Amino acid sequence: MKGIILAGGTGSRLYPLTLATNKQLLPIYDKPVIYYPLTTLMLAGIRDILIISNASDMDGLKRLLGAGEHLGLSIIYKIQGRPNGLPEAFILGEDFINGEPVAMILGDNFFYGHGLSGLLTEAIKTSAPCHIFTHHVDDPSRYGIVVCDDAGRMVNIEEKPVHPKSHMAVTGLYFFDGSVSKRACELLPSPRGELEIVDLIRTYDPVSITYLGRGYVWFDAGTPQSLLAASHYVEVIQTRQGDYVACPEEVALRMGFIDKSILEKALFTMPTSKYSDYLKRVAHDYH
Repeated sequence: MKGIILAGGTGSRLYPLTLATNKQLLPIYDKPVIYYPLTTLMLAGIRDILIISNASDMDGLKRLLGAGEHLGLSIIYKIQGRPNGLPEAFILGEDFINGEPVAMILGDNFFYGHGLSGLLTEAIKTSAPCHIFTHHVDDPSRYGIVVCDDAGRMVNIEEKPVHPKSHMAVTGLYFFDGSVSKRACELLPSPRGELEIVDLIRTYDPVSITYLGRGYVWFDAGTPQSLLAASHYVEVIQTRQGDYVACPEEVALRMGFIDKSILEKALFTMPTSKYSDYLKRVAHDYH
């Protein structure tokens, strides 16, 4: 399976923080926002990744991640002229997808929980052509909302409903089969002038759903409040447990994308910091 990180948009909810930089380069505690969706894809075993963003933000993203070789990844980049809805990622990425299954994650989404890697790989193994991840929210009118029957099958999906029939929000992580680009090209814009991800999901039957229940955390770090909440969460986890969250070098090592020698080589290029000190400990303890 290939992976797409949609890291474009105007970042208007975070203005003026995003006036001079891409929101995916802002910090969640001690790491750039984009490290969090990137490591989610890596935990799913995905190594072939396309990052879609604005032309003005491309240099910063490339300077941060490069071509991905130091992480055992292949990362390429695509410019999005202006945001026209989430399904546009599959139109822009049609050549990259090339008819293969693909995961897309929004560049400001953060997932965390014990066993997340296993949950993701199990979802990839499902035979359904579309797989989505849901999470309970208190204010469903702000999200795409799924309604399921007693057997857990999707019976309806709505974008920001005025009168929501469910509290199950669709998160910013989606798995699709190789027909997704063709389906996205056939979508019509909604009344607000954009292609809608819920309309794309509606073209699939069946739709497989993974409910991220208690023990799993999901942040849409696209507002000052959620960015701060995510930062506090990561700070607590790292301070109390001593293990870092969303550290791509560590994930690459533990997933077998790189070996210890590649990590040790990367450490020579890093300045002295708590981050590099942590990776030195990871390398020392790794067998």
